Amino acid sequence: MTTTAFITHRDCWLHDMGAMHPECPDRLSAINDRLIASGLDMYVSFFDAPLAEREHILRVHPAEYFDNLIESVPEHGIRHLDPDTAMSPGTMKAALRSAGAGVYATDLVMKGEIENAFCAVRPPGHHAERAKAMGFCFMNNVAIAARHALEAHGLERVAVVDFDVHHGNGTEDIFRNDPRVMMAGIFQHPFYPYCGTENPPAHMCNVPLPAGTRGDAFRQVFGDIVVPALRSHSPQMIFISAGFDAHYEDDMGSLGLLEADYIWATQQIKGVAESCGHKRIVSVLEGGYSLSSLARSVVAHIKTLADL
Repeated sequence: MTTTAFITHRDCWLHDMGAMHPECPDRLSAINDRLIASGLDMYVSFFDAPLAEREHILRVHPAEYFDNLIESVPEHGIRHLDPDTAMSPGTMKAALRSAGAGVYATDLVMKGEIENAFCAVRPPGHHAERAKAMGFCFMNNVAIAARHALEAHGLERVAVVDFDVHHGNGTEDIFRNDPRVMMAGIFQHPFYPYCGTENPPAHMCNVPLPAGTRGDAFRQVFGDIVVPALRSHSPQMIFISAGFDAHYEDDMGSLGLLEADYIWATQQIKGVAESCGHKRIVSVLEGGYSLSSLARSVVAHIKTLADL
């Protein structure tokens, strides 16, 4: 049995917000190309992401919001929901595959068929609030997966670790009143979406970092703050909002992480999972817009998940 699943679907390429938009289909192509070039494709199990079902979505998002998204899909061209979040004819199919990937990964891990999974999907999800699309996101993929673990598999405690350069405001909004879910996020601040620092609830561990922060400071706060908070919560499964736009080469943000920092953070998360008596991890792609650094970082992350 291989340790790690790689879950994606060609439908995730169908979402297209325009030729100059940084959240583009080429992101997944770059990841796939690097995966093959590295030889890592020989050591992971590949799965096609199914379409998420309506019941999966409604555990997180209100029915009216979900139905409005479906009705907003244009027949042709692009329809903007806000200045940087737009829908194309293929958006909902891609979004349902992205949400379905996390649900399917959760099922595979909970059945013991794999230890962990990486979902190479788009559109991303961690900015999607309960009833609001924003920040390139429509439905909150990691929140849908986490709720599936709680409601379908009967887990009592899970955690979401978010190391995207932007705060996962949508995930915080969704789980603000659900102490079963601990959210631990490290993000640049002040920076979009300009929140995450004002009176978070006790089960939210938000760690803002100033622009210019490099890997050594990132590792220090991750080890000193995030890891103890996770261990205190003792999650029965860990979900990762895996954004790679805090990389030094990614000009979407102003942090300075390298592949080695993502490897180290992944090792810490794996250590927490094992100390909690399991190895259950589901990682879902969020940001990362410099194609080369995104692809290299994802491959480093997956290699670490797979103990390679």
